Amino acid sequence: MIKIYHNNRCQKSRLGVKLLEKMGCDFEIVNYLINPITKETLKTIIKTLDMQPIDLVRTNEALWKSEFKGKTLSDDEIINAMLSHPKLIERPIVTNGNKAVVGRPTERIQEIV
Repeated sequence: MIKIYHNNRCQKSRLGVKLLEKMGCDFEIVNYLINPITKETLKTIIKTLDMQPIDLVRTNEALWKSEFKGKTLSDDEIINAMLSHPKLIERPIVTNGNKAVVGRPTERIQEIV
């Protein structure tokens, strides 16, 4: 089942949903700001993306700059920061079984559908 980890306030995330609809895909929208994801789920997503946790952080967010920038953080601390402040998570993330992409640019979503 395709899942899109979605923030409705994000234009790229909305474009990801529209692309999946246009492609006729069955998918689940996970609004992670309303229904927070678990630590295990986030770890699984990071592993599936084949990224380091810091690569999934929106480091240009004011919150990141004011609270975390310049600090030496472990992977676990970075994951905890994303869980405590979900808007720090890059978006949209689309998963399909054992495949996942960050939908930036949106066309990347087609790689796993």
